[in-house]
Amino acid sequence: MPAIIDSAPDCIVHISGAKPPDDSADFILQAAYLKCQGFATFGPGTTYGEGGSSAATTYYVLTWLGIAVTILVIVFWVLAEDRRLWRHVERIRARERKTING
Repeated sequence: MPAIIDSAPDCIVHISGAKPPDDSADFILQAAYLKCQGFATFGPGTTYGEGGSSAATTYYVLTWLGIAVTILVIVFWVLAEDRRLWRHVERIRARERKTING
């Protein structure tokens, strides 16, 4: 049994060296995935070029729902922290008033 399991999809091509040699930057980023157009980890992605099909509407809805939930969580977290900090300010002010009034 190999130490590392190769779980790459069949569309990934393992090539040694850039072809053509002057195209090394594109080779590093794109050559291995050339046959993977439209491949998505969790569902159908967009296939580019003529005859390309976009992802299902459900995936767009799910993506926008995730973005909305993330923004709401951040807003509520900021509001909760703001209230907590203002309670802390009130405790400090009450302690200072108690110290001054003796």
